[in-house]
This record gives sequence, C-alpha cells and structure tokens, in this order.
Amino acid sequence: MITSSPAAARASRAIERIGRLLRERENEAGLNPAQWEALRCLSLANRFSRSPSAVAAWLATTRGTASQTLIALERKGLVARAADPRDKRGSRLELTVAGQGILDSDPLASVAETIAGLPPLHTVALGQSLAQILDDLLGASSRPGFHACAGCRNFAVVAGGSGEGRCGRFDAVVATDEATRACIAHEAA
Repeated sequence: MITSSPAAARASRAIERIGRLLRERENEAGLNPAQWEALRCLSLANRFSRSPSAVAAWLATTRGTASQTLIALERKGLVARAADPRDKRGSRLELTVAGQGILDSDPLASVAETIAGLPPLHTVALGQSLAQILDDLLGASSRPGFHACAGCRNFAVVAGGSGEGRCGRFDAVVATDEATRACIAHEAA
C-alpha cells in the first residue's frame, strides 16, 4: 500500500494505469513491451549505445533476456546486426526500414500527443517532474541514465562553429545531430 500523500499516491497510480493501457496497445501491434522498448532505445541512442549490452541496460534486464528480445526483432526484420567497427568482438544494432516504419505507429506517440495537448507550462512541469523521478529511481541503482552529450563531462564542442563535438570517453567526433541522442556512457558534468 502506498503511504505517501493522497496526491502522490494518485499520481503514481495514474502512471501505472497509463503504462498498462500503453502495453495493451503495444500487444495489438504484435510486439511485446520489451520489443517496443528495444526499438525505442535504438531510435534514440547514439552510435556508442546501439549494442546488445546497452539495450540490456536500457531495458533494465539481463544481457541474455535482451539478447532474446533482439533475436526476435531480427527475425521480424526490424533490427539488423553488424560488427562494431570500434570493437570487432562486439556488434552494433541498427533499425531497418521496417523497424523505423513500425516506430512511426508507436502507441507511445498517443501519450505524447495527449501531453502536448496540456497547457505549455503543465507540459514542461510534467516533463521536468517525470525526469526528476526517473533520475531519482536510477540514482538508487547502478543503471546508466542515457542522457544526451550536452551536459556530459566527456563532451566538448569543437571550435569553429560547425556544431560538432568531441567525446573524450570514446575519443571520437560527434556530429551535431548525434550529440542530441541518448548515450550509455553519459556522465554528468
């Protein structure tokens, strides 16, 4: 039983109920919740975070369980696996055209549309509040937060106005569009 304030209890029950309704819609599309979340992870992740172990961390599950999810997505033609150019022992995952296409009908989009219909200040406050809750929950574990390069202590913008950056952790140039993607190695500045 939840023993916090009535408003906090109501909010946490609403989050749970929204999640259950979303899972129902995900199942209608022929994918289970873990498969949907793996596709979302790969669509949001930068190139350093498109590995089976990064997907496992995103899903908060074991590598073996994530591997089974990824194998199912590969069989469905939604994900492709290739050798990682930085580490030949590893693999890099990419969404296929079909994988990107199914994300175009992601049931989570209906939640985002509903949130977008709130007054702008409510939308911002909700986003900030949920991000804080997520960060607090992640802070209690050793799970990575998967934040964008901006604000990472390993990221520096390259001089010259190109918008590119450099990741000190991976010793690599990071294109402007990639710097906005989620990274497993993010470390708060």
